[in-house]
Amino acid sequence: MAAADRIDGKAFAAGLREKVGEFAVSFEAVSGRKAGLAVVLVGEDPASQVYVRSKGKACAAANMESFEYKLADNTLREDLLALIAQLNADDAVDGILVQLPLPDHLDEQEVIASIDPDKDVDGFHVINAGRLSVGQTGFVPCTPLGCMMLLTDRLGDLSGLEAVVIGRSNIVGKPMAQLLVDANATVTIAHSRTADLQSVVKRADIVVAAVGRPEMIGKDWLKDGATVIDVGINRLPPEPGKEKGRLVGDVDFGGASEVAGAITPVPGGVGPMTIAVLLRNTMVAAHRNAGVALAEGAL
Repeated sequence: MAAADRIDGKAFAAGLREKVGEFAVSFEAVSGRKAGLAVVLVGEDPASQVYVRSKGKACAAANMESFEYKLADNTLREDLLALIAQLNADDAVDGILVQLPLPDHLDEQEVIASIDPDKDVDGFHVINAGRLSVGQTGFVPCTPLGCMMLLTDRLGDLSGLEAVVIGRSNIVGKPMAQLLVDANATVTIAHSRTADLQSVVKRADIVVAAVGRPEMIGKDWLKDGATVIDVGINRLPPEPGKEKGRLVGDVDFGGASEVAGAITPVPGGVGPMTIAVLLRNTMVAAHRNAGVALAEGAL
């Protein structure tokens, strides 16, 4: 069998960001303002700082306003909730993102619940989760939505295909499964307690891996021709003489490429889609908040 096609998330994300930028220009012309995303960072987590900087740059490149709030690690609950209330009431802010994880003394669920669901561009609010589960319009978490974009671009109609989602988190696994159900796939959510996990994965036409275990899924796990979306990003221990270890996914890319029909690489697969979809969600929010019409499926 020929090597699997490489699903280029980086290129797809670049196209989506360009499209969002075009909508941003027309939105500003109609509304008289730029679409705005507020990002709140609490603490000094290095990875979170990198993400926040990249989101700010992405907003600027897409002709959108970026509002960044960097708070101390010991920020009081009341002060954080007050800031979010202020952003909820600010008409210049269309989307609000609180960077996770938060310091231990802050309740992530309480903080997420304090965000206006119509500005919850991360799609984590329980109201948006409920909207997704019953088929109403709301915001979908960025990573699963990005995965769906890659899948439908690759496969078109997913009706009748068997999909296995490995991982059941509220951020990826559960919303991913719901999106696949809505696309008429037959879906199994697998996890650490799944009996004979390998055989469950083996029957899938579509595999979405989101478990956080480096290279757990080998080629023997996969059905010939399966489409594999690898959400995992794990850093291996450094090799002798090197400062950092390689970044790998939850799937053994080399082995899986011998069996799969198509597969996302790590890095360069799902990762770039997350920020691109965040920009897309913010642009959708801006149109809704400003009462500017946006055709169904336009973004």
